[in-house]
Amino acid sequence: MTSNLINKITCLAIGIALMSCNNTPKMEKLNYPVTKKVDTVDNYFNTEVADPYRWLEDDMSQETKEWVIAQNEVTQSLLSKIPYRKAIEDRLTQIWDYTKMGAPVNRSGLIVYGKNDGLQNQAVYYYKTSEEGEEKVLIDPNKLSEDGTVALSSFSISKDGKYLGYTISRSGSDWREIFVKEIASDKVLDDHIEWVKFSGISWYKDGFFFSRFDEPKEGDELKGVNKNPKLCYHKLGDDVADAEVVYEDPANPERLINAGVTDDEAYLVIHLTESTSGNALYLKSLNEKEAEIVKVIEDFEYDYSIIDHANGEFMVKTNYNAPKERIAKFSIDTYKKENWEDVIPEGKDVLSTVSVKSDKLIVQYMTDAHDVVKVFDLNGKHLYNVDLPSIGSVGGFGGEKEDEVTYFSFNSFVYPSAIYKYNIAKNTTELYWKPEIDIDFDQYETKQVFFTSKDGTKVPMFIVHKKGISLDGNNPTMLYGYGGFNISLTPTFSLSRMVLLENDGIYAMVNLRGGGEYGKEWHEAGTKLQKQNVFDDCIAAAEYLIDNKYTSPEKLAVHGGSNGGLLVGAVSNQRPDLFKVAIPAVGVMDMLRYHKFTIGRFWAADYGTSEDDKEMFDYLYGYSPIHNVKENLDYPAVMVMTADHDDRVVPAHSFKYIAELQDKYNGNNPVIIRIESKAGHGAGKPTSKQIESAADIYSFMFYNMNESISYN
Repeated sequence: MTSNLINKITCLAIGIALMSCNNTPKMEKLNYPVTKKVDTVDNYFNTEVADPYRWLEDDMSQETKEWVIAQNEVTQSLLSKIPYRKAIEDRLTQIWDYTKMGAPVNRSGLIVYGKNDGLQNQAVYYYKTSEEGEEKVLIDPNKLSEDGTVALSSFSISKDGKYLGYTISRSGSDWREIFVKEIASDKVLDDHIEWVKFSGISWYKDGFFFSRFDEPKEGDELKGVNKNPKLCYHKLGDDVADAEVVYEDPANPERLINAGVTDDEAYLVIHLTESTSGNALYLKSLNEKEAEIVKVIEDFEYDYSIIDHANGEFMVKTNYNAPKERIAKFSIDTYKKENWEDVIPEGKDVLSTVSVKSDKLIVQYMTDAHDVVKVFDLNGKHLYNVDLPSIGSVGGFGGEKEDEVTYFSFNSFVYPSAIYKYNIAKNTTELYWKPEIDIDFDQYETKQVFFTSKDGTKVPMFIVHKKGISLDGNNPTMLYGYGGFNISLTPTFSLSRMVLLENDGIYAMVNLRGGGEYGKEWHEAGTKLQKQNVFDDCIAAAEYLIDNKYTSPEKLAVHGGSNGGLLVGAVSNQRPDLFKVAIPAVGVMDMLRYHKFTIGRFWAADYGTSEDDKEMFDYLYGYSPIHNVKENLDYPAVMVMTADHDDRVVPAHSFKYIAELQDKYNGNNPVIIRIESKAGHGAGKPTSKQIESAADIYSFMFYNMNESISYN
């Protein structure tokens, strides 16, 4: 989801001029659709909890569809009356129109990369046989649908370089379909597999491993609980219905199963997960037909991922006995973890990713929420660091194990993503490609501050704005946070944010507890019975921005998506006085029932569930956004955002939350919901929809901050 809102739009290219606030047009108070209430009541540990909007959980019913139409009519009526909404969309379209490129990857003798010429709905993937070779189209997702709502989710090239296996998503759903095409002829084969979710394509000999579910019953495709996955092997040309089931676990139907193949094709690596944290790790020799599965790790307390294999020796990245991660090694003959030896022990910074290239380990660390890259030999001896342009985020270092050259991308808040070519042996970095954007990035600055949260914890926050901006409390400001699932927020570039910054706005990104910025302990400090720490951190961040005159409650917006939508809902309930605008996107809003849909149960490691025990129920009930909307509170202007094909956080969360808010809030600020069609949780959203939703977010924020814009 786009997370950055616009301020003081003064771009001469579209003829916008800022006017005084007292000329801001006022709209009449909205008449919201009447949302029917039902008498549903649940009993949790002798506490009765009403759920009057339970019927909205049925996203396929005609009644819900009519409610969605009625809500969208109110929302679009409001947004359409904002006089500068079209100008904002035009400006976004203008700055969006430049070439974007991903870091190339060498796969089976092909150099593969994605590129978007500007306003294409989806990036096109190309390949060359050498850097100087002819550019050929590998796959163009824009040809898969007229409106760009079919997206390429992942792809994998066979070891011999002949075949492309790829997955697509329709309308943003987490459901995937696997296709295979012959690269040389561009012919799509008959090997089409459906009902795949959270699975890669791992080639082995003349086929591949993948995970799938049974076909859901009609009507449950987007909300039904996903259980009983199967790890399968499909041989090209065979009937997909006859794919061999390699592993399943009917005694534990709620676990997810995924697998990969080591580079030497000697072992199948199987991961089992019960939540978003921790995994079991199994290995199976592919050189012995009847080989037994070796259960290296059977519990789910820590994270384990195989980095490399050679002659029965495995290298693994893990947070077992290392909250900030380490790299260890073990033998298949003595695999018990008490026998593991450190290759790179835990350090002061979080070890994020590892790539094995040219007998070296390229290791990406995170220090104070930005990336650092170091190179080690295979014994763990530090050799040198990779030079980076500034503080920011790194991605890439992909390719084959024997590659001597690799590519990586680098970007930051005011540094659009550029591609660098890295020679591993020589430790030399050269610019390979950079975008051409007509923006003077030198006029902006980024600072990192550390503020004190409620319990005394120091929390970092990045603040980005134009150099020399006046800190008089008058700057429209967007505060963005997430705070969950060990996910780290690092400095990244956003086109939308540039429109904000070039017009004297401020963007603040806070690294809340619950994220992974400082390792497992930082993550766990924002989970379960400590989840309030996340909300306290966000509230303290808002207070810091206000106290230090970056902004004021009348000019501060808070925004977040998914778990960040939960964050926005919770802090809006707890401290509505701090914010003028709140935009919770695809949020987890019903903390008592989230685990009852699709794969929501996997979030219990972070949240706990209402059915665990009375203490956990009381805690969840105490902050659940839906259950803590209060009458007689002066809420910010709220625009809830969701989508009809979101089967990660089902739209019922947002539906029920806005129904509760519209029923109880008696103030003058608008509280609306924007329900997007043919879209999901955010991944794969076409450019056209990204621009439209960004324009709506920016317009809503700007208007409700009482800023006025007129056209020349």
